[in-house]
Amino acid sequence: QVQLVESGGGLVQPGGSLRLSCAASGFTFSMYWMNWVRQAPGKGLEWVSGINSGGGVTYSVDSVKGRFTISRDNAKNTLYLQMNSLKPEDTAVYYCNAHGVWDYWGQGTQVTVSS
Repeated sequence: QVQLVESGGGLVQPGGSLRLSCAASGFTFSMYWMNWVRQAPGKGLEWVSGINSGGGVTYSVDSVKGRFTISRDNAKNTLYLQMNSLKPEDTAVYYCNAHGVWDYWGQGTQVTVSS
């Protein structure tokens, strides 16, 4: 059974930091490109950042460059998103996505940036 389980979300003040994790099981994690995708209230899905199967290649949307860092630990089947200097506009549900022969999605974790 394929599972992607996100954790680490919460309420944080502007300028704060959070680290999201996504624990994968039921498929060969190390063979999949992995993404973080978010959905702000009342808006559509927005791709945030992606990382290749080996972890050596990453891409991010311009709005998070220099603030968010995607990484992965294939030995632990876990994807991470380190989020620094958070802004209110980063408020969203954050999903991890495994992209390969099949596409898998987690249930999401809420990130709220507010004073």
